[in-house]
Amino acid sequence: MSSSDSESSASSHSKEYKTFRQTSRGRLLYEMLRSCRTEDSKAWKVLIMDKVTVKVMSCSCKMADITDEGISLVEDLFRRREPLPSMDAIYFIQPSKENLVMFLSDMSGREPLYRKAFIYFSSPVPKDMLARIKGDTSVLPRISALREMNLEYFAMDSQGYITDHDRALEDLFGEGAETSRKADMCLSTMATRIATVFASLKEFPFVRYRVKEDNSAEPKFRDLVCKKLATAVWETISTYKSTIPNFPKNETCELLILDRFIDQIAPVIHEWFYDAMCHDLLDMDGNKYTYEVPSKSGGEPEKKEVLLEDHDPVWFELRHNHIADASERLSDKMTNFMSKNKAAQLHQKDGEELSTRDLQKMVQSMPQYNEIKEKLSVHVEIAGQINQVIRDEGLRDLGQLEQDLVFGDAGSKEVINYFRSNQDASYEFKLRLMLIYAIVYPEKFEADKASKLMQLAKLSQDEAKVVKTLLSLEGADNKKASRGTFSLKFDSQKSKHAARKDKTGEEEQWQLFRFFPVLEELIEQLTKGSLPKNEYNCMNQTAPAAQKADTGGAQPVRAGKQSNPHSVRSRRTANWAKPRNSDDGYSSDSVIGNTSNDFKMMGQRIFIFIVGGATRSELRVCHKLTTKLRREIVLGSTSVDDPSNYIAKLKNLSGIGQH
Repeated sequence: MSSSDSESSASSHSKEYKTFRQTSRGRLLYEMLRSCRTEDSKAWKVLIMDKVTVKVMSCSCKMADITDEGISLVEDLFRRREPLPSMDAIYFIQPSKENLVMFLSDMSGREPLYRKAFIYFSSPVPKDMLARIKGDTSVLPRISALREMNLEYFAMDSQGYITDHDRALEDLFGEGAETSRKADMCLSTMATRIATVFASLKEFPFVRYRVKEDNSAEPKFRDLVCKKLATAVWETISTYKSTIPNFPKNETCELLILDRFIDQIAPVIHEWFYDAMCHDLLDMDGNKYTYEVPSKSGGEPEKKEVLLEDHDPVWFELRHNHIADASERLSDKMTNFMSKNKAAQLHQKDGEELSTRDLQKMVQSMPQYNEIKEKLSVHVEIAGQINQVIRDEGLRDLGQLEQDLVFGDAGSKEVINYFRSNQDASYEFKLRLMLIYAIVYPEKFEADKASKLMQLAKLSQDEAKVVKTLLSLEGADNKKASRGTFSLKFDSQKSKHAARKDKTGEEEQWQLFRFFPVLEELIEQLTKGSLPKNEYNCMNQTAPAAQKADTGGAQPVRAGKQSNPHSVRSRRTANWAKPRNSDDGYSSDSVIGNTSNDFKMMGQRIFIFIVGGATRSELRVCHKLTTKLRREIVLGSTSVDDPSNYIAKLKNLSGIGQH
């Protein structure tokens, strides 16, 4: 068997730094698909995948990319397929018994479905399975390639991936997890998929994990989840030294494994950044947003769909901006576009006779004009919808109270006043506020102390159960918040109940800009080598020294050095956002063309994995700190959850199902 390393054809063409998603995409397209285009096999091929690998592929590549590599047909392994005996097939599948049975059935006998088979497994193949393939004398001569791709993660962001364990919170932290076969299977698959990230990138990490304090003789299963996962990941990655050619022998990066309970506030607090607000406040299906446009025939409005993904330059630029900043920029972009684009200018000459030259310019600009206008219009529509929800739901006041609670500037009195004054507020928004209050003031929820407050908020017994479930999951760690763990430390003279302290050296640029997830401090502690050893164990024999600024000579962007900081009432345009000369009045503002420069001279990568779901605020922080620290930070998790998803999971843990 030819065991695949991470040698992508793409990387051999250039010594440029490849980001996480670029590497993933390159391996699938070049190392796998393109490598099958040999001298005796240049014809079109069939690509066959299972339900997991098709998702792996779709997260990194588009159908056009696959077609460009000589694929004319994509098939489901478990669907009835038409025999194509003159064509070769590429199998990208998991090494499972069911998949192997299907493959052998396809290629055995006198009349196989395909001429030749190129087999690529998404994760390591068990020896007994390999022996079974080699032992089938009718199939073996028809196999042109048999390799381990070691790529079984889902790259949902340029710096993020999931292992697709949406029920991890329930399976690993619910009642009976310690005796559940589900929990063991969940951890095993999760570890395998995390390990393939390092196989793909050829990175050998220092593996750290969060240690849960428990003075009892028998620690609970949920307190050992991070340790069990770290051990399984470490054992798998350690085998790569002998099975993957050119895999590093020494550590090249950092991996920190955490669980969701490092920060229970981040999943429920209202975030005020464009990406998070789109997924929190709008009715979106994954990354798909549906909106209405006037009908050209004058009838009922037509529904249109748009994907909010990196290939949309407006989304790419604004997704991590504060909603106030994003709204301002969109307004400026639209004004700039209409004033500079030739087609837009000529379009506005109502009643004026156009010269031949004007008409020529208009025709030349029109395709680009329509495309850009549509993209900008969609985001103006989205920002407008978000701002409408903010006004209708009174979210500014609620958001201010949430952040004041977190930073110790509000307490019981303010929460009671809010519930009294907002009896008709959304039940979900009230529950989210109650959860934040419970995390900051756990002692207020001992026994039945909070029953009157729950009644005042008009929250049901089911919602009360959700609050109790969250506090039970926090356990001892939650009660330490008032004393301060390393990440929750604060000046005790300032406030007894603050769950965060303000970031020093960073001015608040916009209203409701103050909140940040605990992960931001954790990553900065990790880079300084100051994670407490009693709270974070390292699997490696030798722990690394701190990397102050491993930038390969590049100067890191320092926090607190932003030019022209401004308040809600002030305006600023950062250098990277200033327009350059452009005829279309739009592309001048796009930053997408310059992203390749952002990753030059990078230091060692940092990988974070959160068991139980990550938030969009945590993903945003990884992008922010990548620029600041000049080290690519890749966030992995079992899933990425919006507040409503997370609350639904808490309800499942509470045994009450979805509301």
